[in-house]
This record gives sequence, structure tokens and C-alpha cells, in this order.
Amino acid sequence: VKKSFPQWELLKQDQINILLSLPVDQVQLQFEDILNIKNHQTCVKEAALLEYFVNGFWWAKEMNFNSQQISFIMALLQQLLDNIKNKQSSFADNFKTFIQTVLASKASFLFTTDQIKAITDYFKTSLFQHYRLYELLFSHRREEQLLKIEKCIEVINPAEFAAPLEEGMPADLYFHYMAPPRVPTPEQTAQESLEENVEEPGKAELEESPGNHVGFSVEDVREALGEITQDMLAKLQADFTEKLRVHEETCISRLERLQKGSSKQH
Repeated sequence: VKKSFPQWELLKQDQINILLSLPVDQVQLQFEDILNIKNHQTCVKEAALLEYFVNGFWWAKEMNFNSQQISFIMALLQQLLDNIKNKQSSFADNFKTFIQTVLASKASFLFTTDQIKAITDYFKTSLFQHYRLYELLFSHRREEQLLKIEKCIEVINPAEFAAPLEEGMPADLYFHYMAPPRVPTPEQTAQESLEENVEEPGKAELEESPGNHVGFSVEDVREALGEITQDMLAKLQADFTEKLRVHEETCISRLERLQKGSSKQH
């Protein structure tokens, strides 16, 4: 009598009986050979394919299905996945195929009503709940699109951009104008006081010298130098800020282009 329900061509029933006696890690190793999977640890497609069939087999085993019933489940998994890969079947068309195949097995008395319900629930939560993901992984349209993607990696020319801040400013200039003020220790304070007392007579002679009364005091000179220094520092900081802004915008623009190119691959 010709069978009216599919059986998986990759495994015979005696091979299925052998797999039923193995732990899940050994079952996975056997399926790697059956499906000719070599790179599942680095290839997302192969990892998904291996998980798809191993989970289906293990679920059927836990349902206490016999070898003929398990072969039907594996054949149904294969058929629905092939519809996605080769026919680009829509969710509705593939679900219709699933219902027709399962009902045909019921008519052949392969499964009971409760088993049919359990099979339907399993396929809903495994394949059909994640149908879009399987489409993205296994459809030929996506593979053709990936073959047409050109990767372009741009290398920044250092001569076109400002050097990093710690390299673009001399250390003595940084510590003199931009470094945070240091809190003097008691020993440093005492030393500075001693130096000021030694320099004070010289300052007094400078102020009392007739040739130096030209309308500017020592404080006036200090104030003028402070204003000049502040102006120079403001211009320097503005220049650095503008260069860093241009550099940042250029980097962000290039990163966005790389992210767009990466998103097209997924």
C-alpha cells in the first residue's frame, strides 16, 4: 500500500531508532553530518538550520512518537523550509500547506487528534512565530542581494585633520594655560613667601627709580599681560574647538555610512 504521508529521505527508520537512544549533544553531532553542516559556530544560517532540525527531532522524541511519526515530522520541517528557500512561499501559503499535510496524516491514521493538536502548536511556536526571520535567512532573494553589495572601507588621512589634543598642543603651553591649578603644599607656600621677600627690595627700587616713572605701575603691566594672555587663549581654544567639531562630524558621517552598509547585509 502506497503511503499518503511524507517521510524524511535523509534518515531511514532504523537510523532514527539509533538516534532515539542518544543524548541531545550526540544527536546534534549526528545531525551535523546528516545535514553536512561544517561552520555552525560562525555561520548564522547553518546554526539556525541545525537548531531547526535538532529541536524538531528532540521534541518528537519527547512526544514519544515512533520512528515513522518522527520521519513525518522531519519531512514536514524540510518541506516547509524548502518552500521558504526555493519558492519564497508567503506565510499564508506555507501555513496552508502545513494544514493540508497534517490533515492528510490524520486521514491515514498516523496521528491521533490530540497529537495533531500538539504538532500544530509546536509548528506555530517554532517556525511560524519566527517566519520572517527564516525568510531573511533562507530566501534566495536575500542571497542575491548580498552578492551585489560592495564593501568600501575609507581610511582617514591624518594630514587632513587636526591631531589629537594631547598631540596638537605643546606640553608646556598646556600646563601653563589649560591645566587645572595645583594646590600648593605648605613647604611650597613657605618657599614662595621667602622668594617674594627677597625680590621685594628690587621691586621697590624699580618703583622708586626716576627713570621708570612713565605712567605704568607693576600692577598695570600685570593686568595688560593677563588680558593679552586671555585673548590668545580664547582664540586658541576656539580654533581647537572648531577643528574638533569638523573632525567629529566627519567621523560620524562615515560611521553612519558604514552602519547603513552593515544593516543592508542583515
